[in-house]
Amino acid sequence: MNRFIRAETAFLLAACLWAAPPVWGEVWSQCPPDTDGVNTDGIGGADDDHVCMHITAGDGFVNMADGRLMYMFGFGEVPAGTPDDMVMMDMMLGAEASAPTITVREGQKLFLNLTNVGMVIRPDLFDPHTVHYHGFPQAAPIFDGMPDGSISINMGFTLTYFYNIVLPGTYMYHCHVEATEHMQMGMLGNLYVLPKQDGTAFVHGGRSFTKFAYNDGDGSTGYDVAYPIQITAFDPDFHQASHDVQPLPFALMEDKYPLLNGRGYPDTINPLPLLNSADEEGFMPRYSQRVSSLITATKGQRILLRVSSLATVDFYTLTVLGIPMRVVGEDARLLRGPGGADLSYETTSLTLGGGQSADVILDTQNVAAGTYFLYCTNLNNLSNDAEDFGGMMTEIVISP
Repeated sequence: MNRFIRAETAFLLAACLWAAPPVWGEVWSQCPPDTDGVNTDGIGGADDDHVCMHITAGDGFVNMADGRLMYMFGFGEVPAGTPDDMVMMDMMLGAEASAPTITVREGQKLFLNLTNVGMVIRPDLFDPHTVHYHGFPQAAPIFDGMPDGSISINMGFTLTYFYNIVLPGTYMYHCHVEATEHMQMGMLGNLYVLPKQDGTAFVHGGRSFTKFAYNDGDGSTGYDVAYPIQITAFDPDFHQASHDVQPLPFALMEDKYPLLNGRGYPDTINPLPLLNSADEEGFMPRYSQRVSSLITATKGQRILLRVSSLATVDFYTLTVLGIPMRVVGEDARLLRGPGGADLSYETTSLTLGGGQSADVILDTQNVAAGTYFLYCTNLNNLSNDAEDFGGMMTEIVISP
């Protein structure tokens, strides 16, 4: 389709949404005050345990590391201060890869507002969307995001999800409507919960820590710096078929762009948000890749990698050469036996399938300063489609 026709279609869609009466749909974000008088999360002495966030679901564009512009579905974060009546206009084509990172603390109450802003490039699609907080023990099915047991959000509407955060660990989130399609198209994001133990000093291995992966009670999951690393991958033929209004090749799905936090190497090591080239389609470029995968630390520090996979096709194996790896948690649970036995383990590689997560500590105490690589051992995944020396790889830079 001609880019000018696309631009005109987008304008008409936006005009229709802007002119729609309130009965058709309404963007209404909620952030109720915390008035229970209980400081549940233990931060400071204030009763301010409520955390609010507003994200949108829709389509957009993202560039692969070889420069190819890819059509995608995704989530985007509404900038603070944006009036509700401007969300539809401001956030169209605001999809991001990966989705905005959600970080909360045990004891907090998260109010997550999700607005469906529609598909600008595919106005023929009226897909609803949800947020599925993967691995979280839901008290109410309505907030689980599974369309068969909860509700999904139609275009022009907002749902406020409520989560009482009770368990720390590394989770993830994604849309669960037509899950294979929407996840392949990019509706995936990092989500992790900080433990209440944070802020309390524990000495472990002769070092003092105040930040931890879990409430371990002994400082064994203590770390100095932490980074989320989410494994995903895109099939360019699937994305192109969606862009061109063609039948989707589910049975032929083959991921040729292996990604970490929505980027392939060398884009993974760029610390800055990346601007897409949506002007190729006649639209304004937007920052669609905000989460870098560059890992930096000072020699002697412990690095916590919050690794998760939402890949829809393959299992992937990651390795780090030259830095000891210890897995202290899996699937948002501390690796401890029923009697408290330490079940953490050292390894040279980590294999994850879609929906799995692991908390990995890299100890740089006896590691020389320099640059190390975190990469996929399946060497065919070290490429950006036909371009070699890319794909699922990033750098770990240890300074003296």
